[in-house]
Amino acid sequence: MNNSVLVKIARTHLVERKKQSIIAALGVTFGIGTYIILMSFMTGLNGLLDGLILNRTPHIRIYNEVEASKVQPIEMADPFKDSNFVHVVENIKPRRSQASIRNNQGIRLALQKDPRVKGITPIVSARVFYQSGSVLLNGNLMGIDAIEQEKLFNFNQYIVGGKPEDLNNSKNGIILGAGVAKKLRLKVGDYVPMITSTGESMRLKIVAFFQSGLAEVDNTQSYANIKTAQLAANEGPSYATDLYIKLKNIDEALPMTREISEAFGVHAVDINTANAQFETGTSIRNLISYAVSITLLIVAGFGIYNILNMLIYEKMNDIAILKAMGFSGGDVKRIFIYQALLIGIIGGAVGLLMGYGVSVLISKAPFETEALPTVKTFPVNFELAFYIGGSLFAIITTFFAGYLPARKASKIDPVEIIRGQ
Repeated sequence: MNNSVLVKIARTHLVERKKQSIIAALGVTFGIGTYIILMSFMTGLNGLLDGLILNRTPHIRIYNEVEASKVQPIEMADPFKDSNFVHVVENIKPRRSQASIRNNQGIRLALQKDPRVKGITPIVSARVFYQSGSVLLNGNLMGIDAIEQEKLFNFNQYIVGGKPEDLNNSKNGIILGAGVAKKLRLKVGDYVPMITSTGESMRLKIVAFFQSGLAEVDNTQSYANIKTAQLAANEGPSYATDLYIKLKNIDEALPMTREISEAFGVHAVDINTANAQFETGTSIRNLISYAVSITLLIVAGFGIYNILNMLIYEKMNDIAILKAMGFSGGDVKRIFIYQALLIGIIGGAVGLLMGYGVSVLISKAPFETEALPTVKTFPVNFELAFYIGGSLFAIITTFFAGYLPARKASKIDPVEIIRGQ
């Protein structure tokens, strides 16, 4: 039978049972809409939370690790060099090593030529104490190239009350951690006195505040230009404690980390290893979101199944007449499958509009918190894959929800129905 005729019959059945058809479509609508809203909001929130760490974390960090010597003196002594001896050394102390990366300038020049590297910048870390009268607060002064940090690691997103460029334009400037500033009641333009790890005093002018949203960072960490940090560490111009590398492709981080360690004999860690706990948390949150959304769509599918199943019993006479007129069992099956698909398509389309509309409203809703000063509205991810996935799942769910009732309808014997009348 012509498909257009079958679709028309299916549409007529749905129109005759408007209330049930609307209820079935609403089940799909709310299932798809909730799926879109939940996934858009949850992935947007995950992106925000992970961004607090991952956006300002280098893909590869090169540094000097404090560790015990791999070869102990007893292993070099002549009487004990024999491999038959088992060396047991307790309470091994870490060896004394310099914090600076040896030949860091040469490493930088070599890595800058690597086509996989997007950028590399040196970091100078110096232990300091913020001073307020007789009160001393532990701190960490990071020497950076503010322009490079802004370009590679979105440093400007965490700056309040100033710009990263102000740090490079000031010889004695400092971007003070927001937590430190709050404890010491300081504002932009004030001077913050410090005592370095060598006991020397420094006074730096606050050009901006740094606020990451992580209290343990904001309460200790501040930023100065590289020369100022080298002065605080009482070191020369070649001193650098870390090298931060940003790659063009983050998937290259792990293999390149191994290459760097072997080639230059330094410690290196990739972003995935350093932040494995954040990726685990993101995966779990996404999994929960998908599970809840899919459950809603399956529940909507059962609603369609129940409605079509009841419709078959109500349309027994119609089915018998259709078969008596020459409609085959396959034609009857397609009629009920078309009904389910019409419900799925209409309900799914409205659900997509509903999900998008509510997502837009959420994205414009004000969201202000002291922990995240640069975030003004709720984070929402308008990824096209969510809308495509929701549409496909709506069609697939409604198809299977209509298939079983349609199969039952195709097997109805018109003679038995007419005889029963």
